[in-house]
Amino acid sequence: MTEYALETRGLGLRIGAAVILDDVSLTARRGELVAVIGPNGAGKTSLFNLITGVHRPTGGSVLLGGRDVTAMAVHRRGRLGLGRTFQTSSVFPALPVLENARLAAKAHLGGVLNVLKPAGSDARATAVARDCLERVGLAARADTAAGALSHGEKRKLELALVLAQDPSVILLDEPMAGMSAEDVPELTELIGSLRGTGGERTVLLIEHHMNVVLGLADRVAVMHHGTLLALDTPEKVMADATVQSAYLGEPL
Repeated sequence: MTEYALETRGLGLRIGAAVILDDVSLTARRGELVAVIGPNGAGKTSLFNLITGVHRPTGGSVLLGGRDVTAMAVHRRGRLGLGRTFQTSSVFPALPVLENARLAAKAHLGGVLNVLKPAGSDARATAVARDCLERVGLAARADTAAGALSHGEKRKLELALVLAQDPSVILLDEPMAGMSAEDVPELTELIGSLRGTGGERTVLLIEHHMNVVLGLADRVAVMHHGTLLALDTPEKVMADATVQSAYLGEPL
């Protein structure tokens, strides 16, 4: 079994004459948290889109647990243990918090999804949903419509939806975006807990808050103009002269 939960090899994306990503080779070990940083337009979200199958690369490959998934559809990668959150909220606002989580659990467990079916009628999916809500601190909000949650609570719900699918690799695309300063420490702690007590999950995190990155990451991947500029420990990346030169005048 490979030591890498996730690997990209020479990953590239070209749209016409525009080079979006160029020869990106990145690894994430089992139980590791890798932060992906870089200014807007560096290719961070495009990298996540290729990893999850939203877009197909024009070069290179994506491996999940050593298995080549480059040609697989999004849902098949999900079945193999790949989960993701997005920059913008992706919950069903009119449905209760518990029903959002139940549907995510049901999708993973299999069977026919039915939003008209009461949550309590599917004991297994409901149990998983309640456990995930407890883990993110939303158990008391189970009967609240998701649209009535605060921004920070919606972020927590999105994490619960991912956990309900029991992924081995989780991709988080700017989870702190729009968060108030007082909510950041709690969400940071929650993200750190996603790996599990035994390090059973791998997390890739796109983030602009450097205090969050430095506090959570085992390694940092620096993207710059569609290329992978560096991949190393936070200390070595921050001290890298090439990284410093590339970001002169460009905030991380």
